Amino acid sequence: MASSSSSTLSSPFLRLEFPSARNQRSPNHVSFIRASVSEKPPPAVSVTSPEPSKLPIRKIPGDCGLPVIGPFKDRQDYFYNQGRDEFFKSRIQKYQSTVFRTNMPPGPFITFKPNVVVLLDGKSFPVLFDTSKVEKKDVFTGTYMPSTDLTGGYRVLSYLDPSEPKHALLKQLVFFLLKSRRNHVIPQFHASYKDLFDQLESNLAETGKASFGDANDQAAFNFLARSLFAANPADSKLGRDGPKIVQKWVLFQLGPVLRLGLPQFLEESTIRTFRLPAALIKKDYQRLYDFFYSSSSSVLDEAERLGITRDEACHNLLFATCFNSFGGMKLFFPNVIKWIGRAGVKLHARLAQEIRSAVRDAGGEITMAAMENMPLMKSVVYEAFRIDPPVPLQFGRAKRDLLIESHDHAFQVKEGDLLFGYQPFATKDPRIFDRAEEFVGDRFVGEEGEKLLKHVLWSNGPETESPTVGNKQCAGKDFVTLVSRLLVVEFFLRYDSFDIQVGTSPLGSKITITSLKRSSF
Repeated sequence: MASSSSSTLSSPFLRLEFPSARNQRSPNHVSFIRASVSEKPPPAVSVTSPEPSKLPIRKIPGDCGLPVIGPFKDRQDYFYNQGRDEFFKSRIQKYQSTVFRTNMPPGPFITFKPNVVVLLDGKSFPVLFDTSKVEKKDVFTGTYMPSTDLTGGYRVLSYLDPSEPKHALLKQLVFFLLKSRRNHVIPQFHASYKDLFDQLESNLAETGKASFGDANDQAAFNFLARSLFAANPADSKLGRDGPKIVQKWVLFQLGPVLRLGLPQFLEESTIRTFRLPAALIKKDYQRLYDFFYSSSSSVLDEAERLGITRDEACHNLLFATCFNSFGGMKLFFPNVIKWIGRAGVKLHARLAQEIRSAVRDAGGEITMAAMENMPLMKSVVYEAFRIDPPVPLQFGRAKRDLLIESHDHAFQVKEGDLLFGYQPFATKDPRIFDRAEEFVGDRFVGEEGEKLLKHVLWSNGPETESPTVGNKQCAGKDFVTLVSRLLVVEFFLRYDSFDIQVGTSPLGSKITITSLKRSSF
């Protein structure tokens, strides 16, 4: 959402940058969060015939079945008979292809257009990021779009295509927010997650175990409010209710494509068949809105300078903070703890040694420069993004007839076809990554490891590229990378090792901490 005026759209546009793999620096170089100006605006879209391919052209296999019946059968397989991963694996085997046609939930009666072309390898998947080839309008949640009554009556940034004028304005505003509050991220993360660690230790002492997810939800919400809006939820009318309200609000949007663990008949007769009425969440949503509106004066002032009303800007800030950022931390942080926990004490010892040494060399402070001197820590975070991306489903609609290539064939896609990619398959492509199904903590260490970062795609784009107003890459990509690194750094400054139990929940992994070994050196 931000620059100084709407006139900046015709000139080079502002981009926020955090340190990342695309900018390799010497060990002594100090890194800062900064704004930079791109050299040129995004290229104009040209409509051409499909590009020639050297690969043999194959008709896209797969059958969507009869209307209503086909989507219903696929939905049963996706949620109940097979489960998501087996749903895709079985069809790869059946068609001997990582590109095929099928139906994606929810299907009837929420949507009658569930047909998609599935892309399940690391070569075909990136077409979903190319906005010269695919349109991203209203496909954020896939084959259906939640009611705008859940977002104040507005199509928020995530549902806009870069060709729509509001897209650039709203993404500039997000950049403005991140840039203006960049100095508060590290200290507020430390304060919020110190509270989390204290709570985990207290729960362990009382019951012998501690839920990471519950503590993380409160810490993440507090951190985002304090760091980005200089507001403490506990001091407002919102109190400690923020995370629970956000989870209910997200359920109203994503319910049709979530597996809640309820009896099949109950799920099928409710959230798979009808949209939950937005009126049921209206009062709770208003509490969130009031909190963000009262805490965002300077950002809302900037929005008005850009030509965005304060009301529309606030609904977008709420969505970006609660759905995108809080949702990402709620999903991804447990995954980070899961994979590091499973990796065992040898990786824990290496991380603790590296992190403490770098912080000690930085005068005992966690700084951007210190984290640049932690190659194993950075690799571990990238590997977690690779193996368990927080947003696994990506969609885009073909703007024109295309040829899409897998490793073995080229496929003709027609204008208007909805393309869908399941990212965990693309980023665990065995023809790109060795030991693709394994968590390899040091996978991205060194020159050869860094070359693989272009295949890490969690941010709606390659890790080696940057978000701009002209693409759909996550505006907070570098912010999310930074806070994920901070989680690992803060954890291993405080603990030598830990043990966990892993379960499942509708929104990802359920982590229970069973032991924490405090720092011994």
